[in-house]
Amino acid sequence: MKIFKYLIGIWAAIAVYTLFSFLAGPKGLSAYNFLLTERENQLENLKDLGILYAELNRTKNSLIYDHDTLLVHARQMGYGHEDERFIRIVGLSNIKPIPAEVGKVYSVVKPDYIADGHIKVAAFIIGLLLFGFLFTMEVIDRRSQ
Repeated sequence: MKIFKYLIGIWAAIAVYTLFSFLAGPKGLSAYNFLLTERENQLENLKDLGILYAELNRTKNSLIYDHDTLLVHARQMGYGHEDERFIRIVGLSNIKPIPAEVGKVYSVVKPDYIADGHIKVAAFIIGLLLFGFLFTMEVIDRRSQ
């Protein structure tokens, strides 16, 4: 029966390894939650890019198929004939300049976790400390008897 007391050190090491791996390991809850937030950021970035794509596509189509829009845009950029006179048309809204920035620059951040080797070393040390504590307690009990 005395041998079962020493198995507590092994079980403690296994429990510590399992707990730390589940909570803070490379495939644990903290890394999973971090990846979920990164996924949400990516989906938001894709939505923003979709909106920007639709706006640029509308601008492209209006420049391709609408001759008046093309003329107004060219004149805003400074193109025009020497003998041309410019008149202001009431009700024609100002054309927004084409945005030069196409989306945000997104840098990938690695998830923060405890490496598996570190977890194994910590579990081994805790198991060894518990085993040593129980062994020391038994040696003290034997000497006191």
